[in-house]
Amino acid sequence: MKLAEYFEKKKGLGVLATADGEGHVNTAIYARPHVEDEGQLCFIMTERKTYANLQGNPHASYLFKEDGAGGVAGVRLRLRKTGEEADAERIQKLMRRRYAPEDVGNLHLVHFHVEEILPLVSSGKCPITG
Repeated sequence: MKLAEYFEKKKGLGVLATADGEGHVNTAIYARPHVEDEGQLCFIMTERKTYANLQGNPHASYLFKEDGAGGVAGVRLRLRKTGEEADAERIQKLMRRRYAPEDVGNLHLVHFHVEEILPLVSSGKCPITG
């Protein structure tokens, strides 16, 4: 299964982990990513801790646990930031939820390259790579 198909079909809980330039880690709940091309995805971000961490350290990890999988199913993605944009029109088209009024003018579309795809648990089967 390809990344785009997986994230279109599956519902669940996502957690994005980042670290600042000194290695201080932060985790945050994030929606499913927007898949641009196979191996390329993006997230809409506000100017908070996760976004700030990525300014000094381009590496991140995204964990996605599937809903109702009857156990522990999902994926872990090792990511590297490749760029960002603040195109309000494009971000508006991609939005799946409403943002607080104070955040709307500070949204960024942050792009990542997927460096590695792993199952949620090491003994499990990866729904993307098999």
